[in-house]
Order: sequence, then structure tokens, then C-alpha cells
Amino acid sequence: MSHFCGLFTLPREPVPLKSIEVQLEVRDHVATVVSTLNYENKEDKPLEAVFVFPLPGDAAVCHFSATIGQTQIVAEVKEKQQAREEYDDALSSGQQAFLLEESEQSPDIFSLSVGSLPPGESASIRLEYVTELAVQADDGLRFCLPAVLNPRYEPQGSEGASVQVTSVPASLVPYSLSFSARVSSPRPVSKVESSCSLDPLQYLNTEQTQATVKLAAGHKFDRDVELLIYYKDAHQPTAVVEAGQASAKPGTLMGDPVVMLSLYPEFPQSVMSSVASCGEFVFLMDRSGSMDCLTNDSEGQETRLWQCQGIYYDTLLLLLKSLPMGCYFNIYSFGDSYEHIFPKSVKYSQKTMVKALKKVAVMDADLGGTEILEPLKHIYSQPCIPNQPRQLFVFTDGEVSNTKEVINLVKKNSGSHRCFSFGIGEGSSSALINGLAKEGGGHAQFITGTDRMQPKVMQSLRFALQPAVEDISVTWDLPKGVSVTALSPPITTLFQGQRSLVYASAHWTGRSNAAEGCVTLKYSLAGHPSQNQLHFSLKTEEDTGLTVHRLGARTLICSLEMEERDYDGQHDEGVKEKLVELSVQSGVSSSYTAFIAVNKGNNEPIEGPLVHRDVPTCHMFYHFLLCTDCCHFLHSPNKSSHIHTATHRLFSVHTLFDFSSEASSSRDADTEPKQPLRDPLLQLVSLQEASGRWVLDPALAAALGKTSEEVNQEVWATILALIWLHGFKMDAKEEWELLAMKAVSWFRAQNECVEAGNTLLGCAVQRDVLGL
Repeated sequence: MSHFCGLFTLPREPVPLKSIEVQLEVRDHVATVVSTLNYENKEDKPLEAVFVFPLPGDAAVCHFSATIGQTQIVAEVKEKQQAREEYDDALSSGQQAFLLEESEQSPDIFSLSVGSLPPGESASIRLEYVTELAVQADDGLRFCLPAVLNPRYEPQGSEGASVQVTSVPASLVPYSLSFSARVSSPRPVSKVESSCSLDPLQYLNTEQTQATVKLAAGHKFDRDVELLIYYKDAHQPTAVVEAGQASAKPGTLMGDPVVMLSLYPEFPQSVMSSVASCGEFVFLMDRSGSMDCLTNDSEGQETRLWQCQGIYYDTLLLLLKSLPMGCYFNIYSFGDSYEHIFPKSVKYSQKTMVKALKKVAVMDADLGGTEILEPLKHIYSQPCIPNQPRQLFVFTDGEVSNTKEVINLVKKNSGSHRCFSFGIGEGSSSALINGLAKEGGGHAQFITGTDRMQPKVMQSLRFALQPAVEDISVTWDLPKGVSVTALSPPITTLFQGQRSLVYASAHWTGRSNAAEGCVTLKYSLAGHPSQNQLHFSLKTEEDTGLTVHRLGARTLICSLEMEERDYDGQHDEGVKEKLVELSVQSGVSSSYTAFIAVNKGNNEPIEGPLVHRDVPTCHMFYHFLLCTDCCHFLHSPNKSSHIHTATHRLFSVHTLFDFSSEASSSRDADTEPKQPLRDPLLQLVSLQEASGRWVLDPALAAALGKTSEEVNQEVWATILALIWLHGFKMDAKEEWELLAMKAVSWFRAQNECVEAGNTLLGCAVQRDVLGL
């Protein structure tokens, strides 16, 4: 069975997928998504249409059905190989069949096969899944409908079948998308935002706890559909007790109630006001060719998705300036090979910081394919530095095919580090980005469209610098006759302001009149024991569509999948059997099961040779020239160098920095490269030393809008810089807050010039605001 690239298919062969309709139902912080895919065969032969498409990596696919004319066929979950055989048997006997399966390499890619669609026939496919909404840095809840699926790089020597992606540029996607959302919560909905154009938000009640919103007409497949939902008083712990399925057997997962706890631990402010003064910070930066392609901005203008030099320099400038004195650091970059700035992590100082920034300034997306496994292995092979906890920051577009292998490696080394991950651009793999953070005990962030990376990166750095939370436990205080069985793995990581979800199956062994239960979250923070309690009603909720049950089942399935595969890639057949049984019982897909539907009501076999059609999905990959090669990209280990060469034939690389020989020869070894920084804030930040102080420099005076004579001593220079930050850049405080704290630490031992500084700059910033 051959797979054609979409660019070839579109001009010559009709594409049977005509439209996609998506309905989103958000209840507080979980979502149910119903997608309807409408197919029509306008050819004169029966056909099989195969559509490979992305879904959120943590989605629980729980319903799949097909409607042909007046006949609806509801699919069943079966063991994957059995489902494939039934599908093939049906097609060979002239029956209609439908198969939906998850990729074995990455849980965020699915393949939908629509088989034996007769000439002139139409079919409507209904796909339903449930998912959790991630909490963002600004307390918004993020929902993402992936519309972009980029080819995944296949590392040399990889085993197993690769993910075959038929894809075309956004302008050539032949089907339409309609999208509507309904949001409800116990708290008022304050706003809904998106990188895509939306119709105005419509409230359905006076309390504003229910609202609807639609995607504006004319959406183009040039970006994922992302919604950011904001509630008033979002940081409130909640509990939902969902009633079991009436038709399911009591004592089973689907037959008993399931509890979902949403916990928002609030740490003591006295502890959170201090940050760690030690640590080993390792930054792993993706420099594969796919990081340097074209996309569209929020106004539809074509722009570079990833100007590697500028964005990496700006981001690492803020990160390195904010690191505490006394820590260690190193910077790795990777494509189909990898590099590191230092042979091993070095102590943070002015000299090492400047050397690193000079190296970062000449980084480009010139290392070929996305091979993240080997640099991770090298990082983990380095011995940890005593009393310096390792913190790993991974920046990537996630275009890898060996997602599970990468996540398994991070899990294997989770006891020696924390991993913070950043998904860059449209179509980045949510399975990889979320999996790295989950198994590495860190936090995941996604940067798409016109998002600024710096605020999200600095939030993760604050998490990395917060005191380690240890001895985490969840205890239940329930009435007699009520018990729970955990579905979620134990909580291993807590961060200030971030939510933790806990699922448990509840059992009633006798009648109980008690209406309330209590759960206690205990932990130790910087040596101080703390706890948070949540009292909740045991009354079960009936009209929830079994969302909580399915999310609980998906959580348990993911845990079993990690357990089933040991670290050497071997399989535990006993765990696999248990996993398949749970997937079939709950109706939630897994890597070892698939949805299969066969139309057995049509007694007349469909005659004629079966024509295969691949339905293309959108990609943001190297623009048009490379579409003719994208099918081979997954299979040729040497393709990355060819693709990068072609990319640079297409696009001239715009150098953002001045690296003339004259400029280079004039630099001192401890002086940072002179960058024409676009942002006045970054211009000021670039002049700060590793110790936290600002030195006497004409460039500092220029950044502050003053003359060199007015900025005439180091203490004066530092206090002016601090006042300028507080006086003019409060809207970007999350970006400079940590480096300002370092400046204050340096300043406390110096003389004070606050009043004079306010007078010169025309500000009224108080000493306590500066932390003095």
C-alpha cells in the first residue's frame, strides 16, 4: 500500500474528506470534543480513504461511529491486531468498514481508515474524546484542537513502523472546518481568547457561568485552534463525584462512581519569598531544520516561525541573567547531531555567562533532523554535582517519531533531575512536551502564534528555583462504608499556583447517610510540614456524560502503558493483557487497542477494484518546495541534510547580529556580543553582570535615556536600572523579576541612592517595592 504526498494527490485525484465539524463542551477544567468528519466519494470506483491526524496527547478517545444513509454503526474497542484483521476481512469481502487506531510511536497521532465507500456514497464519521485543560501562566485554561501535523523525524536505526504523514501546506487543504464551544463552570466565565478569529462571546445566563463562542468563518488551516478560557476565582479546589454507568456491572471501574479532585496548593508566602541559590541548569535547544520555516502571524502575514538566533538569544539572555550566583550550567543544542558549549557543566560567573551568550548568538537552525534521544543520553551520563539539583530545560518543536522511547528515558532518570519542556510552534507534539514534564517532575509550556516565549520560560525558571516539595501524600477521610481506589499515580511534584488532578474509584459497601468526605494533601516545603484540606459532597452527579470515568480510565491506561514497557524496551504480557481488558471495558482507546466498525447490514458486496486515497492534513514544514520530499523524510536518515540545504535555497538566513571582524576584534573576553536588541528591556538586561549589578557604561546611560555624566557610579547605575524596571516595565515583571532580585541582593551591601534616582528618572518607586 503506497502513501502519496498530498501535494501530488490534490491536483490529480479528488479528496474524499469534504468537511470537519467540531463541537467543544467545556465543564470547568475538563472538555468533551465531538468531531464529525463528512466523506463523499465522487469517483466511479469504490475507495478506501486514510486520514492521519493529530489529537491532544492526553485525550481519552471514547466514541467512534459511522453513519451511511440512515444506518448508524457504532464501533467497538478491540485488541488492535484483531481489529485490523476484522477491517481487512470486511474490505476483502466487499463490506464497508471503519478503523480508528492510535500510533504505536506517539499517542497524539491517530489514523482513521474509511473502507469500501461506493461511488456516489457519503459517510459521516463521529469521533468523541475527553481531555483535561492545562493551566497557563496567567491562570487561563488552555484547550488546543490540533489542526497541524508535521512529519516526524525518524532517527537512524529506529525500529518499528514509522508514522506516515500525508500533508500539504495550509493553503491547499481541501476540506473546511467549523468549530463551536460551550463553556460552563460554577464560577463566572470572564473571557475566552484565541489566536484564531472568533465570533463574540455569548453569555447564556445572567450569572455569566455559561457561554458559547464560535470560530469565525473562513478559518484557514495555518495554525492549531487554541482557546484560552478564564474564570473568576480560578484557584479554587473542587471535587466531582460522578455516578457510574447504569448498564455497567457494580464493582467495575465504569459501574462504580469515580471522584475527580482538582487541587490548588497554596504555599506559605514566607517560604516562597526565597529562591534557591544553587542548582545545575542544563538547557537543551532544538536546532533542527524544522525550527526555521515559514508560518503566518495573527494578521495573516507570512513570517518566520522560528528565528533561531534572535529568539534563542533573547530567551537565554533572560535565563542566564536570572540564574543565582553559585549555581552551575551548560547549554546543549541538537538536530541529527548535538553540541554542547562546555564539556561539562561549569560554575556560573561573568566569564562563563559571557562565553555562553557569545556561542548562543551564532546558533542557527542548521543541525538537520530532530534527534533528541542522543543528547539526553549524554546529559544523563554526566555525574550530578553534589548539592546542585539538576534542572533540565528542553526547547523543541517536537517533530520526533520515537516519542515513547524519549519519555521512557526521562522517566528512567527522573530521580536525578526535573525536566521543564517547551513546545515551539504549530503542530508541536503535545504527547512529547507533556510527557517530558510529567515523567520528569517539571512543567510543560506551549508557545504558538504570536506568543512571547520569555514570560512562559521565566515562570518555569521560578518553578525550578522554588524550594523542593517533598513527602507528598493524599489521605482520604470518608464515612464508614465508603472507600476509594486510586486511579492516578502518586503526586510527585507540586508547584505554586498549579493544579493537580487526582482520580479515584469510589465504593459503597453499605448504606451511609453521611453527605461529606474530606481529602488532605500533605507535603514538606523547605523543611516545613504543610497541608491543605478539601471538604466535598459525596452526592453523585448524573448528567456528566461519563467524562470523569473516561479521564480516570485514560489516566490508569497511561500508567499501565508505562509499566508494561520496561526501560530496555521489553514488554510485560501480563500488564498488556490487563491494559487491553481495561481499554475494552471502559471504551477508551490505548496503544494496544483500536475502534472497529463493520457495516454488516448491507448484504450486497461492493464490487470493483478498491482505490486507495490518503487524506492530507496541514503541515507548517519548509513551505512548498519540500512537499515533494516530505513522504521520504521519515524513512531516509540522510534526508535531514538535504532538506536543510533546500531550505536555505528557499530562504536567505537573516542574521540579526553584527559579527564583523572589526566588531569581534574590539570585544573583551568578558564582554557580551553587541546585539541590536529590539526591546529596550532586553537592552537593559544585556548590560547586567552575573553578580546582579549594572556597571558604568555609556550604553546603560543610553538605555535609561540619560547622559554618562548623570550615571556616574556603580551603585547609582544599579539603582537607576532597578527603578527604571519598576517605573517603566511593570507589564513585563514576570520576565525581569528574578534578575532584579539578584540586583537587590548585590545592592543591599552598597550605599543607597533611591531618592535621587527617583528624582532623576521622574518616578516615585518606594524602597520596599525594590525589596530594600
